[in-house]
Amino acid sequence: MAFLRQLSKNGIAEEGLLERLLLDTKEIVLGRDSKNQVVIDSKLYGMVSRRHAAIRRDRGMRNSKSVSWVIEDLNSANGTYLNGQKLQGWERLKEGDRIALGQNGPEFVIEELNNKPNYPASLPTVSSNLEKDSLSLTQLFPIISTGRQLGQKAYLYPAIFTIVCVVLMFMTIGDAQAFNFLTAVYISVAAYYFIYQLCGKHKPWWVLLGSGFFTVIILSSPILNLFILIFRDILPGNILIEPDEVGFLNLLVRMFFGAGLMEELLKALPVFAALFLGRLLPYRWRQKIGVIEPLDAILLATASAVGFTLLETLGQYVPIVVHNASIQAGENVAQLQGLQLLIPRVLGMVCGHMAYSGYFGYFIGLSALRGRNSFLILGIGYLTSAFIHALWNAAGVLSVVMLVIVGALSYAFLAAAILKARAISPTREKNFATRLK
Repeated sequence: MAFLRQLSKNGIAEEGLLERLLLDTKEIVLGRDSKNQVVIDSKLYGMVSRRHAAIRRDRGMRNSKSVSWVIEDLNSANGTYLNGQKLQGWERLKEGDRIALGQNGPEFVIEELNNKPNYPASLPTVSSNLEKDSLSLTQLFPIISTGRQLGQKAYLYPAIFTIVCVVLMFMTIGDAQAFNFLTAVYISVAAYYFIYQLCGKHKPWWVLLGSGFFTVIILSSPILNLFILIFRDILPGNILIEPDEVGFLNLLVRMFFGAGLMEELLKALPVFAALFLGRLLPYRWRQKIGVIEPLDAILLATASAVGFTLLETLGQYVPIVVHNASIQAGENVAQLQGLQLLIPRVLGMVCGHMAYSGYFGYFIGLSALRGRNSFLILGIGYLTSAFIHALWNAAGVLSVVMLVIVGALSYAFLAAAILKARAISPTREKNFATRLK
């Protein structure tokens, strides 16, 4: 028999470190799934898969007096490491071996049962809390032992951002424009943070913020007029019509050129700029600023979509609604209607502009990763994202149910692209997202 003991990480005393006997006839599965024999806390270790690795008795050595167990990786997202080396297939274990679930995941050590005289062999499991009746200072004041983990594992920074926004919102009550701006910024950051966590790759915040500002600058420059001239005047993309005056197919074609092709290319300009700029920089800076894989491009493209949506909503749609409503119903009703429009438009980014842009971003990153077929890859991504965009704009003519279907389809396309980007990422072992199983 052997004994599996979890090690504390980074010198921080963690509550509930796992300890378990390895029985002769029982397989031990480690992972986040509650059905496993060793369940890993997903809040502490998000990089661990649901069924990450398994430890079982080596049947070829059943009669041996030494520890005779093998460990096998169960196709985990971030790999299993034995004594610092990534596990390929299975390996035999011996006393003192260290097992890590992912490079920065929980670590375990194999010990002989003879070194644990206080634990009888008849017990299938051993309590992870060795001193149930003792009371420590860190139990009374948990921030002493977990303070350094708050930023990484407890969403401290999103909580601080929320608190700041809440305080500022209280301060701007009565100032409709400032309140609407803060509301839009908070919702857009929350929506983007969701996509960022789903992507699971670190990217400097100033790079992502720069992508959004880049798009805002483009929309405020003569470049926008050039795009309008090409896609809405020269090409059949005139969208300044009443939807009821034309049929669905006619509207779809107009939206494909005037909204899909035009806006998706416009929002992709920061991504292309990062792609070409990165090629001029050393590899270290190319990883931070440039585009070397689909995850990079998705993050930059969705950040660009945030800038596009905020400017379009706060600078165009809300002012128009407020102006028209103030003439008919007064200023107070107008501001309420403006806020009612702002919230769903900004919140809908996840299945709207972020979905189209992120999907196209996947293909931009894929072209950087698979350069031989870059033109084919970019063409498919551009046309597909533009079509989904146009389909959303035109679906309202048919029914509200179609809007729901197209919105769900848009998010499904983005989510599928993110999952595929995570699977083929060359930095997969360093990324923090977990694979869904």
